[in-house]
Amino acid sequence: MSDGKQSILVFGATGQQGGSVATALLKAGWPVRALVRNPASSKSVALRNAGVELVEGTFAHTDVIRAAMNGVHGVFSVQPSSPGGVVSDEDEVCFGAAIADLSVETGVKHIVYTSSNAVGDQLTGMGHFDSKARIEAHIGALPITATIIRPATFMEMLVMPGFGLDEGRFNFFAKPDQRIQLLAVEDIGKFVAAIFADPVRFGGKTLEIASDTVTGRDLEAQFTEAAGRPITYARFSDEVLEANHFLRKLTELLDEGRLAGKADLDALREITPDLQSFRSWLAGSGREAFREALGTAGAWAYGHA
Repeated sequence: MSDGKQSILVFGATGQQGGSVATALLKAGWPVRALVRNPASSKSVALRNAGVELVEGTFAHTDVIRAAMNGVHGVFSVQPSSPGGVVSDEDEVCFGAAIADLSVETGVKHIVYTSSNAVGDQLTGMGHFDSKARIEAHIGALPITATIIRPATFMEMLVMPGFGLDEGRFNFFAKPDQRIQLLAVEDIGKFVAAIFADPVRFGGKTLEIASDTVTGRDLEAQFTEAAGRPITYARFSDEVLEANHFLRKLTELLDEGRLAGKADLDALREITPDLQSFRSWLAGSGREAFREALGTAGAWAYGHA
Protein backbone atom coordinates (compact mmCIF):
# COMPACT_ATOMS: atom_id res chain seq x y z
CA MET A 1 0.00 0.00 0.00
CA SER A 2 1.23 3.50 -0.79
CA ASP A 3 -0.52 5.19 2.17
CA GLY A 4 -1.13 8.27 0.02
CA LYS A 5 2.54 8.69 -0.89
CA GLN A 6 3.48 10.22 -4.22
CA SER A 7 5.67 8.25 -6.58
CA ILE A 8 9.45 8.13 -6.67
CA LEU A 9 10.94 8.17 -10.18
CA VAL A 10 13.87 5.75 -10.31
CA PHE A 11 16.50 5.88 -13.03
CA GLY A 12 18.52 2.75 -13.81
CA ALA A 13 15.86 0.47 -12.36
CA THR A 14 16.86 -2.43 -14.63
CA GLY A 15 20.44 -2.07 -13.40
CA GLN A 16 22.11 -2.78 -10.09
CA GLN A 17 21.74 0.45 -8.12
CA GLY A 18 18.39 1.48 -9.52
CA GLY A 19 17.07 -2.04 -9.13
CA SER A 20 18.11 -2.08 -5.49
CA VAL A 21 16.40 1.26 -4.92
CA ALA A 22 13.17 0.24 -6.67
CA THR A 23 12.95 -2.92 -4.56
CA ALA A 24 13.57 -1.09 -1.28
CA LEU A 25 11.12 1.71 -2.07
CA LEU A 26 8.36 -0.76 -2.94
CA LYS A 27 9.01 -2.58 0.32
CA ALA A 28 8.75 0.75 2.17
CA GLY A 29 5.36 1.46 0.59
CA TRP A 30 6.36 4.03 -2.04
CA PRO A 31 4.77 3.92 -5.49
CA VAL A 32 7.66 3.58 -7.94
CA ARG A 33 7.90 4.84 -11.50
CA ALA A 34 10.87 3.82 -13.67
CA LEU A 35 12.34 5.00 -16.96
CA VAL A 36 13.21 1.93 -19.06
CA ARG A 37 14.64 1.60 -22.52
CA ASN A 38 12.70 -1.56 -23.40
CA PRO A 39 9.47 -2.32 -21.51
CA ALA A 40 9.42 -5.82 -23.01
CA SER A 41 12.81 -6.88 -21.60
CA SER A 42 12.81 -9.53 -18.88
CA LYS A 43 14.03 -7.05 -16.25
CA SER A 44 11.38 -4.51 -17.20
CA VAL A 45 8.65 -7.13 -17.08
CA ALA A 46 9.87 -8.19 -13.63
CA LEU A 47 9.63 -4.57 -12.48
CA ARG A 48 6.09 -4.26 -13.82
CA ASN A 49 5.08 -7.51 -12.14
CA ALA A 50 6.46 -6.16 -8.86
CA GLY A 51 4.23 -3.11 -9.15
CA VAL A 52 6.52 -0.55 -10.81
CA GLU A 53 4.96 1.88 -13.31
CA LEU A 54 7.12 1.80 -16.46
CA VAL A 55 7.85 4.77 -18.71
CA GLU A 56 9.56 3.97 -22.00
CA GLY A 57 12.49 6.23 -22.84
CA THR A 58 16.19 6.94 -22.50
CA PHE A 59 18.32 9.60 -20.88
CA ALA A 60 18.30 11.47 -24.19
CA HIS A 61 14.48 11.80 -24.20
CA THR A 62 14.07 15.05 -22.28
CA ASP A 63 10.36 15.41 -22.97
CA VAL A 64 9.68 11.85 -21.80
CA ILE A 65 11.63 12.44 -18.59
CA ARG A 66 9.82 15.72 -17.97
CA ALA A 67 6.47 13.98 -18.34
CA ALA A 68 7.60 11.09 -16.13
CA MET A 69 8.39 13.56 -13.36
CA ASN A 70 4.87 14.93 -13.36
CA GLY A 71 3.38 14.48 -9.90
CA VAL A 72 6.32 12.60 -8.38
CA HIS A 73 7.66 13.35 -4.91
CA GLY A 74 11.26 12.34 -5.46
CA VAL A 75 13.85 11.24 -7.98
CA PHE A 76 16.64 8.72 -7.63
CA SER A 77 19.34 9.71 -10.10
CA VAL A 78 22.04 7.39 -11.43
CA GLN A 79 23.62 7.39 -14.87
CA PRO A 80 25.78 5.00 -16.89
CA SER A 81 29.45 5.95 -16.76
CA SER A 82 32.38 5.73 -19.15
CA PRO A 83 34.05 2.51 -17.85
CA GLY A 84 30.97 0.63 -19.02
CA GLY A 85 31.86 1.62 -22.57
CA VAL A 86 28.39 2.97 -23.43
CA VAL A 87 28.70 6.69 -22.72
CA SER A 88 31.43 9.31 -22.40
CA ASP A 89 32.19 11.30 -19.27
CA GLU A 90 30.57 14.33 -20.89
CA ASP A 91 27.44 12.30 -21.62
CA GLU A 92 27.24 11.28 -17.97
CA VAL A 93 27.54 14.89 -16.80
CA CYS A 94 24.92 16.08 -19.30
CA PHE A 95 22.47 13.36 -18.26
CA GLY A 96 23.00 13.95 -14.54
CA ALA A 97 22.65 17.72 -14.85
CA ALA A 98 19.57 17.44 -17.05
CA ILE A 99 17.79 15.17 -14.57
CA ALA A 100 18.51 17.63 -11.78
CA ASP A 101 17.35 20.61 -13.84
CA LEU A 102 14.15 18.86 -14.87
CA SER A 103 13.51 17.93 -11.23
CA VAL A 104 13.57 21.62 -10.33
CA GLU A 105 11.46 22.58 -13.34
CA THR A 106 8.73 20.02 -12.56
CA GLY A 107 8.55 20.71 -8.83
CA VAL A 108 10.14 17.50 -7.52
CA LYS A 109 10.56 17.80 -3.76
CA HIS A 110 13.67 15.66 -3.17
CA ILE A 111 16.41 14.28 -5.40
CA VAL A 112 18.86 11.60 -4.30
CA TYR A 113 21.97 11.34 -6.47
CA THR A 114 24.41 8.44 -6.24
CA SER A 115 28.05 9.34 -6.70
CA SER A 116 31.25 7.59 -5.45
CA ASN A 117 33.31 7.62 -2.29
CA ALA A 118 36.32 8.66 -4.39
CA VAL A 119 34.69 12.06 -4.93
CA GLY A 120 35.83 14.81 -2.61
CA ASP A 121 37.05 18.38 -2.45
CA GLN A 122 39.85 17.70 -4.94
CA LEU A 123 39.49 16.16 -8.39
CA THR A 124 40.94 12.69 -8.89
CA GLY A 125 42.20 13.10 -12.44
CA MET A 126 39.94 10.22 -13.52
CA GLY A 127 36.97 11.18 -15.64
CA HIS A 128 34.95 8.29 -14.19
CA PHE A 129 34.96 10.00 -10.78
CA ASP A 130 35.37 13.65 -11.74
CA SER A 131 32.19 13.50 -13.84
CA LYS A 132 30.34 12.68 -10.64
CA ALA A 133 31.98 15.57 -8.82
CA ARG A 134 30.70 17.90 -11.55
CA ILE A 135 27.16 16.52 -11.21
CA GLU A 136 27.32 16.89 -7.43
CA ALA A 137 28.36 20.54 -7.82
CA HIS A 138 25.57 21.19 -10.30
CA ILE A 139 22.94 19.71 -8.00
CA GLY A 140 24.30 21.63 -5.03
CA ALA A 141 23.70 24.93 -6.80
CA LEU A 142 20.02 24.23 -7.51
CA PRO A 143 16.99 25.27 -5.42
CA ILE A 144 15.91 21.75 -4.49
CA THR A 145 16.23 19.46 -1.49
CA ALA A 146 18.99 17.06 -2.47
CA THR A 147 20.93 14.24 -0.86
CA ILE A 148 24.18 12.87 -2.26
CA ILE A 149 25.18 9.31 -1.46
CA ARG A 150 28.74 8.15 -2.07
CA PRO A 151 28.87 4.34 -2.13
CA ALA A 152 32.04 2.40 -1.36
CA THR A 153 33.46 -0.26 -3.67
CA PHE A 154 30.74 -2.76 -4.53
CA MET A 155 31.08 -6.30 -3.20
CA GLU A 156 29.74 -7.46 -6.56
CA MET A 157 32.84 -6.06 -8.24
CA LEU A 158 35.05 -8.54 -6.38
CA VAL A 159 33.44 -11.54 -8.05
CA MET A 160 33.82 -10.28 -11.61
CA PRO A 161 35.85 -12.57 -13.88
CA GLY A 162 39.52 -11.75 -14.23
CA PHE A 163 40.67 -11.45 -10.62
CA GLY A 164 41.97 -15.03 -10.58
CA LEU A 165 39.36 -16.84 -8.48
CA ASP A 166 39.14 -19.56 -11.11
CA GLU A 167 42.87 -20.21 -10.53
CA GLY A 168 42.69 -20.35 -6.74
CA ARG A 169 43.91 -16.81 -6.19
CA PHE A 170 42.56 -13.30 -5.88
CA ASN A 171 44.34 -10.16 -7.03
CA PHE A 172 43.05 -6.72 -6.11
CA PHE A 173 44.05 -3.13 -5.39
CA ALA A 174 44.81 -3.38 -1.68
CA LYS A 175 48.06 -4.47 -0.08
CA PRO A 176 47.58 -7.48 2.22
CA ASP A 177 47.22 -5.30 5.33
CA GLN A 178 45.57 -2.32 3.63
CA ARG A 179 41.96 -1.54 4.54
CA ILE A 180 39.15 -0.88 2.05
CA GLN A 181 35.45 -0.38 2.67
CA LEU A 182 32.84 -2.37 0.75
CA LEU A 183 29.10 -2.22 0.15
CA ALA A 184 26.60 -4.72 -1.25
CA VAL A 185 24.66 -3.02 -4.05
CA GLU A 186 21.36 -4.31 -2.67
CA ASP A 187 22.00 -2.34 0.54
CA ILE A 188 22.02 0.95 -1.39
CA GLY A 189 18.25 0.82 -1.72
CA LYS A 190 17.85 0.53 2.06
CA PHE A 191 19.71 3.80 2.52
CA VAL A 192 17.73 5.56 -0.21
CA ALA A 193 14.41 4.46 1.28
CA ALA A 194 15.53 5.81 4.66
CA ILE A 195 16.58 9.10 3.06
CA PHE A 196 13.27 9.65 1.28
CA ALA A 197 11.43 8.81 4.51
CA ASP A 198 13.23 11.58 6.43
CA PRO A 199 14.03 14.57 4.20
CA VAL A 200 14.49 16.86 7.20
CA ARG A 201 17.31 14.70 8.52
CA PHE A 202 18.99 13.92 5.21
CA GLY A 203 18.13 16.85 2.95
CA GLY A 204 21.19 18.85 1.94
CA LYS A 205 23.53 16.13 3.23
CA THR A 206 26.28 14.11 1.57
CA LEU A 207 26.45 10.59 2.98
CA GLU A 208 29.30 8.17 2.38
CA ILE A 209 27.89 4.66 2.62
CA ALA A 210 29.54 1.28 3.22
CA SER A 211 28.75 -1.86 5.19
CA ASP A 212 32.11 -3.50 5.93
CA THR A 213 35.84 -2.85 6.08
CA VAL A 214 38.28 -5.56 4.96
CA THR A 215 41.98 -6.01 4.27
CA GLY A 216 43.59 -8.16 1.61
CA ARG A 217 44.22 -10.81 4.25
CA ASP A 218 40.55 -10.71 5.24
CA LEU A 219 39.59 -11.31 1.62
CA GLU A 220 41.95 -14.27 1.44
CA ALA A 221 40.46 -15.81 4.59
CA GLN A 222 36.83 -15.18 3.65
CA PHE A 223 37.19 -16.35 0.06
CA THR A 224 38.97 -19.49 1.31
CA GLU A 225 36.19 -20.12 3.81
CA ALA A 226 33.45 -19.63 1.21
CA ALA A 227 35.21 -21.73 -1.45
CA GLY A 228 36.13 -24.60 0.85
CA ARG A 229 39.65 -24.58 -0.60
CA PRO A 230 42.62 -22.21 -0.44
CA ILE A 231 42.34 -18.85 -2.24
CA THR A 232 45.58 -16.89 -1.98
CA TYR A 233 45.62 -13.09 -2.00
CA ALA A 234 48.08 -10.67 -3.59
CA ARG A 235 47.98 -7.11 -4.81
CA PHE A 236 48.08 -6.62 -8.57
CA SER A 237 51.63 -7.04 -9.82
CA ASP A 238 53.62 -4.06 -11.04
CA GLU A 239 53.49 -5.56 -14.55
CA VAL A 240 49.68 -5.70 -14.52
CA LEU A 241 49.38 -2.14 -13.23
CA GLU A 242 51.88 -0.87 -15.78
CA ALA A 243 49.88 -2.47 -18.60
CA ASN A 244 46.48 -1.15 -17.44
CA HIS A 245 46.24 2.59 -16.81
CA PHE A 246 42.76 2.32 -15.31
CA LEU A 247 43.80 -0.28 -12.74
CA ARG A 248 46.93 1.71 -11.92
CA LYS A 249 44.97 4.90 -11.26
CA LEU A 250 42.47 3.08 -9.04
CA THR A 251 45.34 1.57 -7.07
CA GLU A 252 46.91 5.00 -6.65
CA LEU A 253 43.61 6.41 -5.39
CA LEU A 254 43.42 3.63 -2.83
CA ASP A 255 46.96 4.38 -1.66
CA GLU A 256 46.01 8.05 -1.37
CA GLY A 257 43.00 7.10 0.75
CA ARG A 258 40.42 8.32 -1.76
CA LEU A 259 39.03 4.83 -2.44
CA ALA A 260 39.74 3.31 0.96
CA GLY A 261 36.53 4.75 2.40
CA LYS A 262 35.88 6.66 5.60
CA ALA A 263 32.23 5.88 6.23
CA ASP A 264 31.12 5.68 9.87
CA LEU A 265 29.78 2.12 9.90
CA ASP A 266 28.30 2.37 13.40
CA ALA A 267 26.33 5.49 12.45
CA LEU A 268 25.20 3.86 9.21
CA ARG A 269 23.87 0.83 11.07
CA GLU A 270 21.70 3.16 13.12
CA ILE A 271 20.09 4.23 9.83
CA THR A 272 19.99 0.74 8.31
CA PRO A 273 20.54 -1.99 10.91
CA ASP A 274 20.56 -4.98 8.54
CA LEU A 275 23.65 -4.09 6.51
CA GLN A 276 25.60 -7.04 5.12
CA SER A 277 29.19 -7.84 5.95
CA PHE A 278 31.30 -9.25 3.14
CA ARG A 279 31.24 -12.65 4.85
CA SER A 280 27.44 -12.67 5.15
CA TRP A 281 27.08 -11.47 1.55
CA LEU A 282 29.33 -14.28 0.30
CA ALA A 283 27.25 -16.81 2.21
CA GLY A 284 23.96 -15.30 1.08
CA SER A 285 23.00 -13.23 -1.94
CA GLY A 286 26.55 -13.17 -3.35
CA ARG A 287 27.04 -16.92 -3.16
CA GLU A 288 25.88 -17.73 -6.70
CA ALA A 289 28.04 -15.01 -8.30
CA PHE A 290 31.03 -16.17 -6.25
CA ARG A 291 30.54 -19.79 -7.29
CA GLU A 292 30.30 -18.69 -10.92
CA ALA A 293 33.52 -16.67 -10.60
CA LEU A 294 35.32 -19.72 -9.21
CA GLY A 295 34.71 -21.46 -12.51
CA THR A 296 34.96 -18.56 -14.95
CA ALA A 297 38.21 -17.59 -16.63
CA GLY A 298 38.69 -14.27 -18.38
CA ALA A 299 40.55 -11.01 -18.44
CA TRP A 300 39.55 -8.09 -16.24
CA ALA A 301 37.86 -6.08 -19.00
CA TYR A 302 36.32 -3.27 -16.97
CA GLY A 303 37.51 0.24 -17.69
CA HIS A 304 40.35 -0.14 -20.14
CA ALA A 305 39.52 3.29 -21.55
